[in-house]
Amino acid sequence: MSLAEVMQGQVAIDAPNMPREERKVYNAWRLRILFTVVFGYSAYYILRQNYAYAIPELSAEFGYSKAQLGMVSSMFFVVYGIGKFVNGYFSDRSDARYFISIGLFLSAVVSFLMGFSENLWIFGGLWVLNGWFQSMGWPPVARLISHWYSPKELGTKWALCASSHQIGAMAIAMLAPFLIMMYGWSYAFFIPAIIAAGSAFVLFERLRDTPKEVGLPTVEYYKGDSNKVDPLADERITVAEVLQQVIKNKLVWFVAIGNMCLYIPRLGILVWAPTFLKEVKGVSLIVAGGQAATFELAGLVGGLIAGWLSDRIFQGRRGPVSTIFMVLTAGALYLEWLIPAGYPWLDTLVLGAAGFFIYGPQVLAGVAATDFASKRAAGVASGFIGVMASLGSCISGAGVGLIVDNYGWEAGFMLFVITGLIGAFFFALTWHQRAKILD
Repeated sequence: MSLAEVMQGQVAIDAPNMPREERKVYNAWRLRILFTVVFGYSAYYILRQNYAYAIPELSAEFGYSKAQLGMVSSMFFVVYGIGKFVNGYFSDRSDARYFISIGLFLSAVVSFLMGFSENLWIFGGLWVLNGWFQSMGWPPVARLISHWYSPKELGTKWALCASSHQIGAMAIAMLAPFLIMMYGWSYAFFIPAIIAAGSAFVLFERLRDTPKEVGLPTVEYYKGDSNKVDPLADERITVAEVLQQVIKNKLVWFVAIGNMCLYIPRLGILVWAPTFLKEVKGVSLIVAGGQAATFELAGLVGGLIAGWLSDRIFQGRRGPVSTIFMVLTAGALYLEWLIPAGYPWLDTLVLGAAGFFIYGPQVLAGVAATDFASKRAAGVASGFIGVMASLGSCISGAGVGLIVDNYGWEAGFMLFVITGLIGAFFFALTWHQRAKILD
């Protein structure tokens, strides 16, 4: 029995019947795809979080207000959210290898140009353009991971892929403050752009769209679920199927609204933590960068544990973990506001707890959307919840900037707490739901 026979539909196989050498090849490709995706999307993130560390310097050097700089951030997320949905559709109809590589390279070009920009309109326009190219990153990741890994293991493997968020954010949290202090804010855009441009070529060389592209059967055959294989698994999704599986799916909507709510505190911390810690807690930008890195490091662990819990303890149900973690996120952020200045280690500990809890549902939202739609709609479903996340991101940028300018940081943190609890409610509506293939 050969793989060629399987691909031609002549023989149905499951994992125990696959020849040992062929299984080794399959496993090697799965690991290659997984680690390349983590590396590649980390590179995307260093071109997204550098702006947060440039905000204090841009404000000091050019006199821009928090509302103005927050508006630039919000416009980025509007375009990013729309782009994730649009590019989600096109990525599901394209080769993920090309899509993710081109997006990263173009994002690097825009970031490099931003280092030369001093006018707020030009700078903001380039940052918004960067939002579109950034939106070309995660939809093909969702497509890749859902074609190379099955729903039985998707929570854990998706969490491993999503660790790229924290790896990239931690890298730029340590790199950007150093570059700004040593060479000026422009280098927080120059150097990451050069790193990311090189990474785009690595992605193109290492990735492959689906197992079929390298002569392998679907992951359902590999995992012994041959009776559950979607006969259209390798077909490109149609507009009608997008409407049915995503837009009209109430479970996807619940996840999307919950995701919108979690993005308000998540992006609020990412965008404003350096400024808040410097102004309110009285620490240097270097220390603030280290504290923000702790938020990301703890988030990496939280995302992995959340994925494992949803796969092993809750048997593929993502709702329980997301609900519990969102409630604990709200509690951690409320505590962070209560801590007085002069306790940097306590601030670091509580921010780490907030990161741990908030990245659990952030990881699982994409998994749940794919579970409730289908792997053929993975990019579109991820893009759809990304649109809703962009609404939350807008509030975290311009909204928080305006609130803090007019009512102070306390009002901003109360917003984070309230939206965290609302997000928990919507995730709870999916408490008993999981992918159909697991039923």
